[in-house]
Amino acid sequence: MGCFPCFESSQEDNNNFNHHKVGHEVHPSRAPSNISRLSSGVDRMKTRNNVNNAASLRRESSGPPDAQIAAQTFTFRELAAATNNFRPDCFLGEGGFGCVYRGRLQSSGQVVAVKQLDRNGLQGNREFLVEVLMLSLLHHPNLVNLIGYCADGDQRLLVYEFMALGSLEDHLHDVPPDREPLDWNTRMKIAAGAAKGLEFLHDKANPPVIYRDFKSSNILLDEGFQPKLSDFGLAKLGPTGDKSHVSTRVMGTYGYCAPEYAMTGQLTVKSDVYSFGVVFLELITGRKAIDSTQPHGQQNLVTWARPLFNDRRKFTSLVDPRLEGRYPMRGLYQALAVASMCIQEQAAARPLIADVVTALSYLANQGYDPTTAPAHNIISSSSKERPKTARPSKNDEGGCSRWDLEGSDSPKETVKMLERERAVAEAKMWVEKRRQSG
Repeated sequence: MGCFPCFESSQEDNNNFNHHKVGHEVHPSRAPSNISRLSSGVDRMKTRNNVNNAASLRRESSGPPDAQIAAQTFTFRELAAATNNFRPDCFLGEGGFGCVYRGRLQSSGQVVAVKQLDRNGLQGNREFLVEVLMLSLLHHPNLVNLIGYCADGDQRLLVYEFMALGSLEDHLHDVPPDREPLDWNTRMKIAAGAAKGLEFLHDKANPPVIYRDFKSSNILLDEGFQPKLSDFGLAKLGPTGDKSHVSTRVMGTYGYCAPEYAMTGQLTVKSDVYSFGVVFLELITGRKAIDSTQPHGQQNLVTWARPLFNDRRKFTSLVDPRLEGRYPMRGLYQALAVASMCIQEQAAARPLIADVVTALSYLANQGYDPTTAPAHNIISSSSKERPKTARPSKNDEGGCSRWDLEGSDSPKETVKMLERERAVAEAKMWVEKRRQSG
């Protein structure tokens, strides 16, 4: 699935990073040459407001105000040599930006991924420059590392660290029979790591950054299934001051876009939270966000899943059958609660990504062991008799607490409950260590 523009908003993109270098305040008349040469004629017509937004990101982000863009510059000849002239056997995949190839830099021997802009594609010079700027200025373990770029003539290429395990989409959808499906623990680990990447963009970057294209194909996996967000060409600076949203053209991928953003062009960090909820549902269910091969009424993942949230007898029907019942029932309930909150129709009802990180960090640290726990194919009959409440109660899994989706009063209450459970678990571990050391 590619990126699509639709529902043109009345206000043009007001945070576009055109050809100006981000550093101390930059004026259009004296943009540094190493950035101005990346731009097209159209880019040179952008306004001073765009420059101020880019300069603001540079001033207030992680680096010093006068820092230079750290990414290396490559010639087209160097990258052609690295990829054996972009031979088919080096081809890794294709996205909205263009084709991605595996390469080895002759200067250092480093294995890299080289993304080449499709000059007839949906994304262009502006998205290329946004990605160079964003990934040069924002660094986090859950963001892909940009090594450098090439802007020779009309050639536009990006050079990234090589992510050995490909994308999350590769491990969830159309998986070859000889590849083991992701287990429950790995899925929760990926979800927690991806959420931390979003948390960094929303809460640590200043001004905040809205990713705008969160989807499974943009989550890359390193050795050990460490997730990293990639493809920042559609990223936007978030609202600052007393502004509640950014008005912009709607760009994203069908099935992942938040409804209020698709209809109005009003973009907030909660738009990313909705997209995260869709990807988290993909991790739980193994289904695609949009799948035309499914029966009518089941082709849109969110539309199919929402009614099932209302009947806990159907919760297990939401689980990826490839897990073959190997998942913790309590963990499933909690994961579905987080997913259901993230995909709320009303943006205000969705949790902040920091709360999602708290919840998923707890789930990822539980360490489900399928060899010592029973497989779950149906919910036990005793669970059907439980009252509809968010209060914890004892279940059959070693006295752990369980709670139901239907009675959850609010996202904050759910997150607080997870925080309490984590605190209790940590206290038990501390007491046990003290007892053993004594």
